Amino acid sequence: MVTKLTLKLKETVIKRAKKYAATKKLSLSRLIENYLHLVTLEQNDEFEISPFVKSISTGKNIPIDIDNKRATKEYTDFLDKKYK
Repeated sequence: MVTKLTLKLKETVIKRAKKYAATKKLSLSRLIENYLHLVTLEQNDEFEISPFVKSISTGKNIPIDIDNKRATKEYTDFLDKKYK
């Protein structure tokens, strides 16, 4: 069953969301439905979801200009300190 829902959002958010939905060839309604579906699924808390996977599911972008070697070194150093 499809039901109508009225939301009050900032105009700038709506404009950005419409642009994003258009680039994904989705209606804004379908985009919001997909998002709500994902965030309300029962989650298995036995493991932690990585920040990378979270960034994909939330629509946030990983910076294009990221220095992979530096990021890998920083993360390796972090793990070395954590597990000493």
